[in-house]
Amino acid sequence: MKRNEVLRQIPKIDEVLKEHLFSNAFEKSGRDVVTSMARKVIDGVRAEILALSDDELEHYDVKKLSISYIADEIKDILEADEVNHLHGIINATGTILHTNLGRAPLCEDAVRNVEMVSRGYSNLEYDVKLGNRGSRHDILQELMVELTGAEDVMIVNNNASATMLVLSAMAEGHEVVVSRGELVEIGGAFRIPDIMEQSGATLHEVGTTNKTKPSDYEKAINEKTGALMKVHTSNYKIMGFTEEAELDDLVAIGKEHDIPVIFDMGNGLMVNLADYGLDEPNVPASLGTGIDVILFSGDKLLGGPQAGIIAGKRKFIEKMKKHPLARALRVDKMTFAAMEETLKKYRDTKVAMRDIPVLRMITTTHEVLLERAESLADKIRTSNSKLNVKIVDADDQIGGGSAPMVFLPGVAVAVTSDKTTTKGLERTLRKHEIPVIARIHEDELLFSVRTVLDRELDDIAAALREVE
Repeated sequence: MKRNEVLRQIPKIDEVLKEHLFSNAFEKSGRDVVTSMARKVIDGVRAEILALSDDELEHYDVKKLSISYIADEIKDILEADEVNHLHGIINATGTILHTNLGRAPLCEDAVRNVEMVSRGYSNLEYDVKLGNRGSRHDILQELMVELTGAEDVMIVNNNASATMLVLSAMAEGHEVVVSRGELVEIGGAFRIPDIMEQSGATLHEVGTTNKTKPSDYEKAINEKTGALMKVHTSNYKIMGFTEEAELDDLVAIGKEHDIPVIFDMGNGLMVNLADYGLDEPNVPASLGTGIDVILFSGDKLLGGPQAGIIAGKRKFIEKMKKHPLARALRVDKMTFAAMEETLKKYRDTKVAMRDIPVLRMITTTHEVLLERAESLADKIRTSNSKLNVKIVDADDQIGGGSAPMVFLPGVAVAVTSDKTTTKGLERTLRKHEIPVIARIHEDELLFSVRTVLDRELDDIAAALREVE
């Protein structure tokens, strides 16, 4: 068969688009999108034929050039194109704040408020009572002041942004004294020294990696000092022969020398979780020491959307609100909507523990975990009797750069197959309609139920239905 003869059998785009199956596609995606996809497929077919050797061309299946075959190819591409790149998954890893999986899931009221605010217009910067322009900084101010005891607050798009704004507003052109052991890398190669350099402040390191005393800060103070800064090392721990200056110590030194004290807390914990093995600083207690400014994340232990929250003395916060960076780093209406509903839960600690997913997962009892694991195991056995299923103990983690040495005693469902490798099982689950992300341990696929919602149990069992 000659190549030109094969090429002439490729249908024209308008012939393919006359197929009735494209009528709905025209309505949903638009004629231009469908036409572009059709052109892409047909150009691909032409390129494939041109690349064939003479022998391959002799055995080429010309049925692949029929209008119906090519139309089906276009339809498949259109359907694949409809799948969003960002979509929901099931987290069965046992890591509560999994950075790769979007960190904190929002509480139900936060999700509803985001939907309500985003579907139409809102009073983001409009004072309904006065009928004139308002400020987005006012949306969370009263609530955050109530919860933290701070004089004033503001919110930016993440904690790295908060660090940049705080240093720019408070210490540009001046030195900031920081312990050498607290010069952390936040993640993704974002490092405190680099952020400080970009802010216009100058880093003044004191102490050593494992030991920094209050006297180290005091000796470093000079006419160029703009602030003392403490950074909570929430993503790593130095063990053994260590010492660090406490917030109370720095506050006392700051007051004596009339130098502001900044605390980059990071994790955003709002309640005391020491009874659950989490001995981390919390926002109200930290502000209670008298520090001037604290900054922390919204999507870690706070359990809200990605954000950086800055709280503290009014004279410093007002300066940040007027800073040129404030507009570049501000958050949108959806973040405010989610954050407000999240923060309202903290008016009552019991409500926060019940309704905020992160706190609920941390504080879930062993009995509840075991009951959930037994339910999942039963559902998997019913869905696929060929699999080997058992309940095992597991070490869960908080994750997200918070409490790296804290492991939560968990319960998991371990699954193996006599016909499929554990890696094969894991890969199959990732390709499911609702991807299930589990972890492999000692050649077993573990589903840690601490991070699995009750409504997701059936979805996991369904994902395993066809596995051998």
